Amino acid sequence: MNAPETPVLKAAEFRKVSALAREKFGLNLPEGKEGLVAARLAKRIREGQFRGFEEYFRYVTAEPSGEALMALIDSLTTNHTAFFREPAHFDFLRERATGEFRDSPSLRIWSAACSSGEEPYTIAMTLLEAASQTPCRWADDLHILASDISTRVLEKARAGVYEAERLDKMPEERRRAFLLKGNGARQGWFKLKPAVRNLVQFERINLIEPLPRRTFSFIFCRNVLMYFDHSTQQAIVARLVECLEPGGYFFVGHSETLHGIEHSLSYVRPATYVKARRRRA
Repeated sequence: MNAPETPVLKAAEFRKVSALAREKFGLNLPEGKEGLVAARLAKRIREGQFRGFEEYFRYVTAEPSGEALMALIDSLTTNHTAFFREPAHFDFLRERATGEFRDSPSLRIWSAACSSGEEPYTIAMTLLEAASQTPCRWADDLHILASDISTRVLEKARAGVYEAERLDKMPEERRRAFLLKGNGARQGWFKLKPAVRNLVQFERINLIEPLPRRTFSFIFCRNVLMYFDHSTQQAIVARLVECLEPGGYFFVGHSETLHGIEHSLSYVRPATYVKARRRRA
C-alpha cells in the first residue's frame, strides 16, 4: 500500500501558520520551512479528515479549548531528549552543588524546556547521588521546576514511565537506585521511584509569556532558543536572567550560544554562563 500523499501547502497557507506560531508561541518558521510544516501537519489533517490546510487552520483558530492549537505546536516542534543528554552539564551541576552551594539552605533549579521529563529527572538523580556522597545543607530543601509549552509531553513527564530502550545507556547501578522495573503487562518499561518524582514540579509555561516570580540557582534552557528568532531569543534570555539568583548558573544546549544576544551573564565554559554576585557595600 502506498503511503498517503502529503497535502499541498500553499504559500498563503504557510504564511498563516507561520504568523500564528510566532504570535502564540514565538516560534520562528522562516521561508524555506514549507516542506517541514507540510510534512509535520499532514498527519493532523489526515486524522481530522480535513480537506486541506486552509480548513485545518480555520479549525485550529476557532477551537475554543486551545487543544487543537497545542496539537499544532506539538507537531511543529521536536521533543527529542534523553537521560543525561550533554552530560558535562550534569557533572558541572554536581560539582557546584557540592562545592559553592554546599551550605545553601535550599536549592532551586528550573528545567525551562523539559519535554517528556528526562532532563529534570536527570537533575534529580544527579543531586540525589551528590547528596548521598557529600553532606549538603540543601538536601532537605531541594526543588526542581520543570516546564514546557506542551501539555501532552508534560502528562508523559509527570507519569515518569519510560521504555527500557530509553535507559539503555544508563548504568545498571543507577537504574536499580532510581527506577522500578515493570512486570507483566508493564514488562519492558521502567518508572522513576517516588524519591525522584517527588522532587520535580511540572508546570505549563510559555517562555514568551510572563514567567514565574521565583529565583533559581540553576536554569537549564537547553535546545530551545534555536526555535526562536533573534528578537524573541533576546527577550526570553533577558527574562530568564531575571529569574536567576546572583551567582546562579545558566545553561544552553551545546549547539547553541548566547553570542549576539545582550545579557549580563559571564561565560564560564561551553554552553554555561554565570550571573554576577551582588557586590557588598
